Amino acid sequence: MRRRTVLGGTALAVAAAAGGWWSLRDTPAGPALAAVPGGSATVTRTDLTSVATVGGTLGYSGGYDVYWPGAPGTVTWLPRPGQVIGRGQPVAAVDNRPLRLLYGDRPAWRPLRLGVTAGPDVRALEANLVALGYASGPALTVDGHFTRATAAALRRWQRATRQSVTGVLEPGDVTFQPGRLRVTTLAVRTGSRAGDGLLLSGTSPTVVVNLAVPVTDSYLVHLRDAVTVTMPDGSRVPGRVTELSSVATAPADTDPGRGGSQVPSVPARVTLDRPVTGASLDEAPVQVDVTAASARHVLAVPITALVALAGGGYGVYLLDSGARRLVGVTPGLFSDTLVQVTGDGVREGATVEVPAT
Repeated sequence: MRRRTVLGGTALAVAAAAGGWWSLRDTPAGPALAAVPGGSATVTRTDLTSVATVGGTLGYSGGYDVYWPGAPGTVTWLPRPGQVIGRGQPVAAVDNRPLRLLYGDRPAWRPLRLGVTAGPDVRALEANLVALGYASGPALTVDGHFTRATAAALRRWQRATRQSVTGVLEPGDVTFQPGRLRVTTLAVRTGSRAGDGLLLSGTSPTVVVNLAVPVTDSYLVHLRDAVTVTMPDGSRVPGRVTELSSVATAPADTDPGRGGSQVPSVPARVTLDRPVTGASLDEAPVQVDVTAASARHVLAVPITALVALAGGGYGVYLLDSGARRLVGVTPGLFSDTLVQVTGDGVREGATVEVPAT
């Protein structure tokens, strides 16, 4: 069983049974109270989970910028926004010369050929040639040293992709990016001049969920928490909190008359356990259920069985062979309909009174 709490100031509330406040000391005993209409429920031993729900928006991870690193020329081809480009595929073309995507953690800054000093750009080239199938691990060691084996693999790739077969990689041949690129913005148009400037921007195609957790509820969300995301189509996708800021941000709209939230929030990000795709996902609203707390193998009663006591605290009415006895209990974790309880006389299988339905 689980309880869903909507983040944004929601508190747990327990209604007093029969609309009154009761005292253990002053509770009459005997048949006079037994006539009060009510139902009954059994004390059960079960697992409880408390779930906090926070709204989020879908987005894409990463931020990529593609620059033209070659000599000035005319932009002759560009991808369309939303297109996903993979390893070895063209990202753009200048003077009909494709600029191809390779995976790496830094931009190309020099020609790569036999005799060049070892470096991370050479290592990235070698790793990509192996991944694209133009060299095998035993034939080409990915170690950042441009060897004859590197040049041979490079020529095989150039020949297969109808490039000039030179065994030399020029900066205008490739753009190194962290991974697959999803195009978001074109900085130039076909027919325009490409100098040493931005061609386009993008993200990875990996869908994530961005959260803005109100600071009043930030204690409910923790790094690496398991979550369930309800997608726009109603499907539920598991995920995990992978980023959680330690700094709260003020709301963008501080004008109370415009209805915006005035509560600072903590940015967080959820990574989904399985890939999802869809052209309409960007900025789509979703609900994220975070497991805030759990308790295993505990005694539980319906929340409606709780009675607020005059001196503070709570109790339940135990029913046994027609007798009705009020005992104090300590509530623990609340779920959707159940609450964990401990107290003298409260045992598994016992019967408690609940309001009549």
